[in-house]
Amino acid sequence: MATITSAGIGSGLNIEDLITKLVAAERTPITQLATRTDSLKTQLSAYGKLQSTFATLRDAALKLTRPETWQASMASSTDATSVAVTAGTSTTAGKFSVSVSKLASSQTLSSKVLPAAPAGIGSGSITIELGSWNSDLTEFTAKTGASAVTIDIVPGEDQLTQIRDKINAAKAGVVASVVTDASGSRLVMRSSETGQTNAFRISVGDADGSNGDDSGLSALAYDPTVGVSSMTLNLAAANAMAVLNGLAVESESNTMKDAIDGLNITLLKTTTSDVTLSVDQDKDGIKKSINDFVTSYNAAMTMLRDQTKYDATNKTAGTLQGDSTVTSLQYQLRGLTGSSTSLAGAGLSRLADLGLDPGSDGLIKVNATKLDKALGNLDQVKSFFAGVDASSAANSGLAVQFRAMTDLILGSDGSLSNRQAGLQSRINANGKRADQLEDHVSLTETRLRARYTALDTQMSKLTNLSNYVTQQMALLNKSS
Repeated sequence: MATITSAGIGSGLNIEDLITKLVAAERTPITQLATRTDSLKTQLSAYGKLQSTFATLRDAALKLTRPETWQASMASSTDATSVAVTAGTSTTAGKFSVSVSKLASSQTLSSKVLPAAPAGIGSGSITIELGSWNSDLTEFTAKTGASAVTIDIVPGEDQLTQIRDKINAAKAGVVASVVTDASGSRLVMRSSETGQTNAFRISVGDADGSNGDDSGLSALAYDPTVGVSSMTLNLAAANAMAVLNGLAVESESNTMKDAIDGLNITLLKTTTSDVTLSVDQDKDGIKKSINDFVTSYNAAMTMLRDQTKYDATNKTAGTLQGDSTVTSLQYQLRGLTGSSTSLAGAGLSRLADLGLDPGSDGLIKVNATKLDKALGNLDQVKSFFAGVDASSAANSGLAVQFRAMTDLILGSDGSLSNRQAGLQSRINANGKRADQLEDHVSLTETRLRARYTALDTQMSKLTNLSNYVTQQMALLNKSS
């Protein structure tokens, strides 16, 4: 709301405008302080970006020091449609032959065509027990650690879909589904998992006591050991059978994780000839890690350059131009790219020997041909990046040195943290000073307004006196 004032009425002066200008002059230091604070905030933001960029560089260097980076393997199959393979970090390079004679399967049963909704099948109970059958289905051995599960089917909840849902909810190691075709609907049940020990038998207790007569709930019974086989065996539970490097192996699953250390082998179909699995060091993955390191290094150098450059065309300076901390960071990065290590051997001591050429602009350019050639000797490249010289840290691998440098820069007492803390401290101090100056301006305005109001009042009195004297003199002149 605008201030209503009568200042100036008595004197005829524009006192309000005069006070406004005087207060504006008093606010000049506050405006200047705000400009300096904005500049500090811009610098602080730039340092935040630098911190993020250097953190990325540190992570890239750290990856090149980790053993798992250099131990990574890549596996391939000559027939991936029959045998698929992936490799872990502990896999030994080599070749392995695989032939598959049988895939692991789940026991699958199907019922006869049963009444569809709303008709019910019949009430009673269904008991499912996991285990294994002998070859002629005359003996059943319960699975160690598994317990038989009984499912109650009550009147009104005995429709085919309801029985399916009850079986699935019981989690008895069996999955049920309803299959409907031109002939009608049937209940299909299969083992949740493949393997010979995951077969199952089904015992039924009809509510009317007519067990095993293929009517009512007994239509879902399957136990050949007692001559009850109302359901049809469509597929028997079986283990996968294969030969690995001449050794016969058997697995309850078609995924074989322990057959060969570090290899995950997936059997997809039987084979008529051997499939060859090849395991090699993952040179592509290592090359990517090296390129990622170069990318993060170049990003850091580019940001440092952009923050300190002077644009002669637009006559503008970078946010951190002349900042000694940034200049020091540039010097450290350049110095490290020019350093060397003797741990990899005489043929590989500097980045340029690897095909990573530091340019005059401070950026590293990758010579892909030279890098590929160097990767032909991964042990040497590993020592170049990840080797540790306990007697001389300056001779350790380049990634080890970069990691150590960036750890110091990013640490709680590092140059970036200290510079950010200093900038934040100055911003906070400017904020306090601005508050003090605002108080001073407010007091000054109050004092000026009081003085000019008093002056206006006094001048009003003098004006009234002058008018009175003028009137009296006029009267005297008239009377004379």
